Order: sequence, then C-alpha cells, then structure tokens
Amino acid sequence: MMFNIGICQMKVSDSKLENLKRAEELMKEARKGGADFLVLPEMFNCPYDNLYFPVFAEEGDTGETVRFLAEMAVSLQCYVIGGSIPERDGDRIYNASFIFDRKGQLIGKHRKLHLFDIDVPGRITFKESAVFTPGNDFTVIDSEYGRFGVGICYDIRFPEYFRLLADAGIQMLFLPAAFNMVTGPAHWETLLRARAIDNQIFVIAVSPARNPAASYTAYGHSMAVSPWGDILWQADAEETVKVVGIDLGRIAEVRQNMPLYQHRRRDLYRIERVE
Repeated sequence: MMFNIGICQMKVSDSKLENLKRAEELMKEARKGGADFLVLPEMFNCPYDNLYFPVFAEEGDTGETVRFLAEMAVSLQCYVIGGSIPERDGDRIYNASFIFDRKGQLIGKHRKLHLFDIDVPGRITFKESAVFTPGNDFTVIDSEYGRFGVGICYDIRFPEYFRLLADAGIQMLFLPAAFNMVTGPAHWETLLRARAIDNQIFVIAVSPARNPAASYTAYGHSMAVSPWGDILWQADAEETVKVVGIDLGRIAEVRQNMPLYQHRRRDLYRIERVE
C-alpha cells in the first residue's frame, strides 16, 4: 500500500487566529502536493508555555480549533492528524491530538500519556503537570491505508507504549512533538529511529518550526523514518511543508529480513521477573 504524508512544520505565534490561518495555508500546500494525510505539530494553535495553555484551552468536541480541523478534513478530502492543542474537559486540561477522516469524522483522540516534567540544571526546566492531566488511553486509528498509532512528544521516551501499539498491529506512528534546543540535538533523531527500528514501523514526527523569540524554542527537524531506521526526510529549523511517499510493503520486507517478532522471548518478558 502506497500513499503520501504531508508534514507541516509551522511557526507558532501567540495569536490563535494567525496560527489557524497559517495551518490552513500549509495544509492546502501539502494537499496540493498529493498528501493523503496532513500532520501538524504539537501545540500548533498555542505557544508551548504553561502560561498560555489555560488561556488557549478549548472544550474538545466543540472548540474552535477542533471545528477547524474537521472542516479542513472535509474541504481537502484528506485525513488530518491535528498536532495537539490544550483540551479543556471540566476542571482538567489535556495535551490532546484530534484525528479526522476525509469526511470530517473524529476517528481518534490521543491525550498525552507522559507529561514533560524535567529539570536539566542551568539548561531547561519545564513541568507540564502544573497545568495538564495525563491521558490514560492507547490511541490506534484505522484507515483504508492501514492501522496507525499516535503519541505526543515525551511519549516517545517510553518504549513500552509503542511496543503495545505494535502488538496491536500499527504500521506507522504519528508523533506531534516539540522537543527543545537541549533535548532536540541530544535525543530527537536517536529516539525516533530507535522506535522505528524496535517496532519495525514507519515514524512520522512533526515539530513546530523554530521561533527564537518564543519563551520555549522548538528544535524543529521534523522527520520521517522507515522501518529499517533510514531517515526518509528531515527538515531543518525553518517553517516548511514536505510530502513524503510511504510504501507499507517495506514493513513486510524488513520483518522478513530481520524477524524480531518471531524471536521475542515472551516466556521471559514478565514484569514480575524484575527484582
């Protein structure tokens, strides 16, 4: 099965209206280039900053951004992986990705499972849990092209989640993300290639473009990785759109050449064995 992924590495401002307008422009450009799936970055409608999250937060199913994503899916006749936005649900806020089919039907919602609470002294400190509540659900979406999984940014550091998604039959991972100028150069490429190689799947990771004026500067470098770990394409730091061709037949080839799934020692992989 062959199809195209439209990667939209967009520069995010502190105006929701401007962000939605820019997302629309980039999505149209990617669709014109033949994309069947359009993928936006983490927090594409909102600066990545705890001060902004509550202000930009929307009721998930009725908010302005979710309506925008559904309308874009219909008008462009394309699947839309809506990066992520701050989703308000009662008194809780989630870092959530909304996924739509060509008819504008919501076919998946991923609430970030692992919250980005880190402290690298003198370099970066961030605590998502000061605003966000973690999600609890694994996210798998089905389409005529195949079965795919969704994670958000910091989720990529937890291989257990993606192995369980692979066991559920996913062939590709979509990862809206916003690594920063400390963690990005250190770990971004390595983690994406590792998850692709571990699970013998495609990985599509989409970051905001770099904005040095922002309080949190994204690394950029959106990337598409093959099941063999090859980098099919990688952005630089600037705003860009790229349509990447995907051949799911590559998965069967890789798994035949390197039969990891047949070699797994499920008889030994028990948590209770760890002391």
